[in-house]
Amino acid sequence: MNAEDTLPVATETKPDVNKLILREALSWLWVILAFLFITGTIVQARVIPSGSMERTLLVGDHLLMSRLGYEAELPMTPLHMRLWRNPHRQQIIVFRAPLPGTPDYIKRLIGLPGYELEIREGVVSINGKPLNEPYRADPPNPTDNYGPVTVPAGEYFMMGDNRDDSYDSRYWGFVPRDNIIGTPVMVYMSINAPEETWNPGHIRDRMTTYISILIHPGIVRWRRIFKFF
Repeated sequence: MNAEDTLPVATETKPDVNKLILREALSWLWVILAFLFITGTIVQARVIPSGSMERTLLVGDHLLMSRLGYEAELPMTPLHMRLWRNPHRQQIIVFRAPLPGTPDYIKRLIGLPGYELEIREGVVSINGKPLNEPYRADPPNPTDNYGPVTVPAGEYFMMGDNRDDSYDSRYWGFVPRDNIIGTPVMVYMSINAPEETWNPGHIRDRMTTYISILIHPGIVRWRRIFKFF
């Protein structure tokens, strides 16, 4: 065989490692940006740590909360911006607690701006008319009295459905509109576990509880999954 007849040897081009790393980094960057956009403006996951909203919400309910139209924020920063939607009376609301260093609260909006609110023997009245509250956990408490007060402009009066076990506007006052984050849409998981499991900082307890579902599936409240509000 002549030299002219020798077949060319195919050489494999080595990939550019730097380009591969850059491409991978950009892919993850888009994923992170999409996650921040979704959690900052559209939907977030929350868990109920206390019984202040029973029977409506139970300790261990895992919620998807819509913040669409209520607020936009840059996650993990104090930067947030109020949007165009305003809540309506008797809607369940997630909001920043008006007490420094306190986790976000979830309560029911009872008093709108400009309305007169009064509680007598546990019965809530708005502008002199008793409010129908079929969601309450217990009958009105005769010792529960408050007001009358007029809700200031741009602020709201919040109360828990479990009135005898709710730390709400009766004790710490009104909630500014800028504090409102969103409203729950759906329960996507509900786990029967002690309250302290869901308190901030109890990551190990939460992980243990999630793993224990594999052994004790009965701690899941299966009938509450996909409950919509």
